[in-house]
Amino acid sequence: MCSNTGESIRPQSAVRTLKSGYSPERINPGDKINRLETIVKVVSGMDDESLEEITKVYELVIEAGVHKTASIRAAEACKVVENAQRDVNIAFMNELAMVFEKMNVDTHEVLRAMNTKWNALGFYPGLVGGHCIGIDPHYFISEAEKVRHPSQLILPGRRINERMRAFVGTAVIKQLALANKTIKNAKVAILGLTFKENCPDIRNTKVIDIIGFLRTYGIEPLVVDPEASPEETMQEYGIELTPLEKIKEVDCIVFAVPHDEFKQIDIAKLDTMFGKFPNEEKVIIDVRSMFNKAGVEGRGYRYWRV
Repeated sequence: MCSNTGESIRPQSAVRTLKSGYSPERINPGDKINRLETIVKVVSGMDDESLEEITKVYELVIEAGVHKTASIRAAEACKVVENAQRDVNIAFMNELAMVFEKMNVDTHEVLRAMNTKWNALGFYPGLVGGHCIGIDPHYFISEAEKVRHPSQLILPGRRINERMRAFVGTAVIKQLALANKTIKNAKVAILGLTFKENCPDIRNTKVIDIIGFLRTYGIEPLVVDPEASPEETMQEYGIELTPLEKIKEVDCIVFAVPHDEFKQIDIAKLDTMFGKFPNEEKVIIDVRSMFNKAGVEGRGYRYWRV
């Protein structure tokens, strides 16, 4: 085929073959140190040419370097395994917390001592939510079922972490009862709603499950979170956030998420948030062990931590 000028034109059917690649997301929400450009980027491609192209693109912005994987399936599995590993490690900590609670052993003190060893991993118990760690393990569990190898470790770990909401919720009810409070309609403030500290993300937060647990006992908690969007929180969960300065006359404060703003709360500030009754009737639930236990208990508060 020729144009009017006599120059050769490539047939329309002779188009370039489409290439594709894959790179798992590794961003840590709210982390100001480990950012896109400072995290090694895992890349993969459908063939060698695709792999080289995607590598060149990411090398333009990734300061930490690029790691090439041999296949897209391996890169996909990398993402799942990274989050499943954290889920299992946290599940171990959560199981310790549940058992030590029955043994009257302070889990935080045990872990502080353990972490003095050079090869300790530094994990602590807590709620496991968000859009990655609490979800990605299910992809592995599903695929393992397909090849007739039911998960012997990751699935039980996931179940342990799901039980933490009831573990914390039960602790709230128990401590209120021990403080001689009427459970139904007790005034409880929950500080923190997002799935992790210093982050506005409320997706798959497990704090909402604690709220649901307390509602079954007739408690409608006040929820405070300076990081979360009030509009998104109302749209997603139907919860109206309460400003911290509005927390007054409460029976119990649940520190669910360790936002930096909450870490600045001192004992004097705590006194203004509770009702005017003896300190031994004031309940503090510390999910992430933010406070110095001896200091809080020394003031006579009823204090419980995971």
